Amino acid sequence: MRRRTSLAASVLGMMLCVAVVRAQDLGETQQGGGRGQFAGMQRVAGEVTAVAGTSLTVKTEDGASVQVVTTDNTRVMKGRGVTVKVADLKVGDGVMAAGMLDAPNKTLHAAIVFATDAAQLKAMKENLGKTYIVGKVTAIDLDSAKMTVERPDHVAQTIGFDETTSFKKGGRGARMGGGEAGGEPGGESITLADIQVGEYVRGTGSVKGGTFVPVELVVMERGPRRDGDAESGGKARPGSNPNPR
Repeated sequence: MRRRTSLAASVLGMMLCVAVVRAQDLGETQQGGGRGQFAGMQRVAGEVTAVAGTSLTVKTEDGASVQVVTTDNTRVMKGRGVTVKVADLKVGDGVMAAGMLDAPNKTLHAAIVFATDAAQLKAMKENLGKTYIVGKVTAIDLDSAKMTVERPDHVAQTIGFDETTSFKKGGRGARMGGGEAGGEPGGESITLADIQVGEYVRGTGSVKGGTFVPVELVVMERGPRRDGDAESGGKARPGSNPNPR
């Protein structure tokens, strides 16, 4: 049971990281920059347990069931941005939906839905820490050129850097097909010394001498979660800003 819970956390966490970046990029593209049309929306991430008409039942990381309701105006995307219909989604697929959350009724009225099929999620889980890394920076050792990253499955992994590694902050897009993640062109070139504990990173690479070494490490300007997400009960802390910084 503990292993299944860890697996669910890993899958949902990875999907949420990637989908948030995609949602931000899509919103900025459609709005011509800035926060984009999805800023301030609440999110639900989880596994599809039922598909009925225009609605999905989603089981979140904490085991709660949330109804995701769509309309003709809801954009549903799967894989690397392919537009699909709700009827195309299957039980076992992973989804991240953004929209207006009705927390008391455990319902999200979605403006956009990102979906990933079960096989792709399995590949993502298997390759985490081997061909790509994503998570929160918990420690940085500049002298040894190493960093500890808390992955979505709550495993603390120490990664290393060499002369092949480049560092960026921001930029457009994240692709994680078949267990890989990568940034598209753009973003600010930085150094390891510019990265701070608490920031979220993603990157592709390979294992060298038993240590994962990314070819490129990208610092995401916004974290994968925020107050008001469905996973935190849809409630923001008093005085907190519901929008990413």
